[in-house]
Amino acid sequence: MSVVRKWTACLFPVVAVALTILAAEPAAAGSVSVRIDISEQRMHVSVGGRPAYTWKVSTARRGYRTPTGHFRPKRLERTWYSTRYNGSPMPYSIFFYGGYAIHGTYETRNLGRPVSHGCVRLDPQHARTLFDLVLRHGPGSTLITVVR
Repeated sequence: MSVVRKWTACLFPVVAVALTILAAEPAAAGSVSVRIDISEQRMHVSVGGRPAYTWKVSTARRGYRTPTGHFRPKRLERTWYSTRYNGSPMPYSIFFYGGYAIHGTYETRNLGRPVSHGCVRLDPQHARTLFDLVLRHGPGSTLITVVR
């Protein structure tokens, strides 16, 4: 094997790793992290690794569940009405797991308490802010984490 081939074989993996790291940095800088804490009934939003917002939410009441885990937004709907619960309005819906979504609610007096059928409810203005962030940065750059 020639000297050039040996050097190429040695350097190629190093260069590939370096390029992968460099390519990932801009995505991380523009990422949106949404952390929903069921026990606190709070949502913490970070943009580019920096805390940006903390809002009251309402998650599932007794007898229902809000799924826990790590998710990516699957579908965004600026105006949506529940197909399961009497056509209830769900403004600025971010669907993250089947029919489960983060969305605005007009029952803002209940925020901070578990009262939903499983979705994560927010003040409509906060839902709009989050919706716009996800649109701007992209669903692929948004991570939704739900913990108990």
